[in-house]
Formats: sequence, C-alpha cells, structure tokens
Amino acid sequence: MAPELSALTCAVLLQVVAIGIAGAQMNRELGPRYNAGPRDQTVDMSPRLGRLRRAVTNGFEGLAMFAPLVLILVLAGKTSSLTATAAWIYVAARVLYIPAYGLGLAPWRSLIWLAGLIATLTLAGVALFGPGPL
Repeated sequence: MAPELSALTCAVLLQVVAIGIAGAQMNRELGPRYNAGPRDQTVDMSPRLGRLRRAVTNGFEGLAMFAPLVLILVLAGKTSSLTATAAWIYVAARVLYIPAYGLGLAPWRSLIWLAGLIATLTLAGVALFGPGPL
C-alpha cells in the first residue's frame, strides 16, 4: 500500500479515537443517557467538552480535504517521498491537535493546525503541478 494511503487510514482511525474521547467526556459530564439520546435539548457543557467536540468537527473538515487529495495522488501516480512525508505530517499534526485543542493550548493548537494545513496544501500542489508518473 502506498504510504499516503497508510497515512489516510491512520487519519481515519485517529478520527474514530477523537470521537471516542469526546464521547467519553460527554458520558462523564452529561451521562450516557444524554449521549445516547437525540440531544434535542441544549445543555451546558464544560469548556473542555466543547473543545473536544469542536476538535472532532475540525477533524472531519480536515479529512474532507486530505482524503480526496491522497486518492487523487495515488490514482494519478503522482506519489513521491514529498507526498508521503506531507501525508504523515498531516497525521502527526492531527495526533497533536486533539489534545492541544482539548486542553486549550493557545497558540499551539493553531500552529499545529497550520502544519496540517500546509501538509494538505503541499498534496494539492503536487496533485496540480507535480510531475506525472515516471
């Protein structure tokens, strides 16, 4: 499997972990009944739970850009050591981003997010302008 696809698989699994972390925090704060219910009522939650839920949302937003770019690169035969490195930087940034956001570590959260975005933009640049298959 291409390293970029391995990174994509790890990014998806990391997103599942982020959902689990936020869900566990929600169970602790609001109880499993609320967490398993329809969540129709607005409830007060701790700043940490709010940050963890936003980190999950941000993870989906990141994957919406990262995943198609990885697939485009692999299908177009444009993978390289640069794209593999960028893909793994994206994953590493997500690994650091979740706790940084959950703990409210400013400005580190934003800098970590920026590293993931630059990695994603690197993939886009190679997809558009990089050399084709050798």
